[in-house]
Amino acid sequence: MSIFTAKTAVIRAVDAEVIGGGAATGRLLLDAGDTGGALSTLRMTLAEGADGATPHTHTTASELFYVLGGRLRVLSGEDVLTLEEGDMAVVPPHVAHAFAAAPGHGADLLIVITPGVERFDYFRLLDRLRRGEATLEELLASQERYDNHFVRSAAWDAR
Repeated sequence: MSIFTAKTAVIRAVDAEVIGGGAATGRLLLDAGDTGGALSTLRMTLAEGADGATPHTHTTASELFYVLGGRLRVLSGEDVLTLEEGDMAVVPPHVAHAFAAAPGHGADLLIVITPGVERFDYFRLLDRLRRGEATLEELLASQERYDNHFVRSAAWDAR
C-alpha cells in the first residue's frame, strides 16, 4: 500500500505488486492516484533478450527510462538507442517508443510516466493477456483509456 500526503508519496518494496514473471517482471510502484497526478512509476526486470513493450505513443505523457542494471534498447522515433547502467532517456509525447533488453544482456529499469496516468490496470491487463485470460481485442480497446496507442516502427522491426 502506498502512502500519500500533500508532500510525499511512498511505496515500500515489500508492498509493491509484482506482475509478470519469467522473462519480464514488473513491480508496480506508484500510480497517478498515489502521486496527485504527478507521475506513474514501475520497475521492470527483463531477462536476456526479453521485450518490454512494443512500439507505442502517448498523447499527453513523457516516459522516462532509467537503467538500474544491464543494457536496454529503446526506440525513440526512428532511433534505436542502447542504454547502459546509469543511463537515462526521456521520450516526449507523440514520439513512438518501445524497449527491450539489449542482445546478450538483461535489464533492470525504472520507468516514470509524467504527468501521471492511471496505468496499473493497463499493466494488469497485459499480464492477463500474457496468461491467456484477456484478449488482444480488450487490449486494443483500452488504448484511449490508458493513453497507450500502438504504432508500427520499421526501425524497431529492423533492430
